[in-house]
Amino acid sequence: MAAPLSADALVRALRGEGVRVAEHGDWKTHNRNHKGPWGPVHGVMLHHTAGVDSLALCRDGIPSLPGPLCVGLLTKDGTVHLVGHGRTNHAGNGSAAVLEAVRAERPLPARGPDTVDGNARFYGFEIENLGNGRDPYPAAQLDAAERLSAALCRAHGWSARSVVAHKEWTRRKVDPSFSMSLMRDRVSARLRSKPAPPAPPPGPGTPPEPAYETFPGAAFFVPGRSSPLITSVGRRLVAEGCGRYDVGPGPVWGAADNRSYAAWQRKLGYRGADADGIPGRASWERLRVPRTGGTVLTGGGAA
Repeated sequence: MAAPLSADALVRALRGEGVRVAEHGDWKTHNRNHKGPWGPVHGVMLHHTAGVDSLALCRDGIPSLPGPLCVGLLTKDGTVHLVGHGRTNHAGNGSAAVLEAVRAERPLPARGPDTVDGNARFYGFEIENLGNGRDPYPAAQLDAAERLSAALCRAHGWSARSVVAHKEWTRRKVDPSFSMSLMRDRVSARLRSKPAPPAPPPGPGTPPEPAYETFPGAAFFVPGRSSPLITSVGRRLVAEGCGRYDVGPGPVWGAADNRSYAAWQRKLGYRGADADGIPGRASWERLRVPRTGGTVLTGGGAA
């Protein structure tokens, strides 16, 4: 439980965590406070927009749901666009049991009936994504989601358990379309270290890095191979509904990764020996693994 940060303190917290911030218009006084309380706050709620070019929508809303619809919009390039400060129309009613678990920083229970006003209790951030399981979240966007969540947790003295998804708040919603347990792991790891600035943008004349990892070749994916790239592959497979993991995904290529990739190949229409669970160039390019910023591996490969 905490009093909400002032607008200026919010900006300081975000920038102090290395978040790239864009301020829009009268965002510091743009809110729905006349409709109900704002605070005490208990956590950060993440959403996805289910659309593109969402800035005007997040700021102004629609006739049936006036804006602002969040505190900030997180675009694909990792920028947080601040559009409101205070009560925003982002959470709606949700589970009292979930709110109590967040307040006590306990594991989340099953969602109960929608009986509690979440707009008064959470900072809301929209993440621009179609939410269809095929639109990737670039590495810069996930990094910014991690940083902004950590910034508010650090400012309030919260743990990563105070970061929740809209889909964890109410049975009515499915956003955001990524693993919140993995996001909370990232936030928790960041809170254990001092804030660090993001990588600087490329200088003039520097060609941009590709948004997705290049295909490292089928020979890379052998049992026991350890690489952060393998974790990224597993996360994309989970996002596509093809994860076949009891625990994970993790950085070591194993039988669960093979089963998960075979499920992805079958989803694409491959059958028989073509769905053998070994990445090939065609299926890899359609998986679109976000670039991690590590070494780009190269090599041969087929299907």
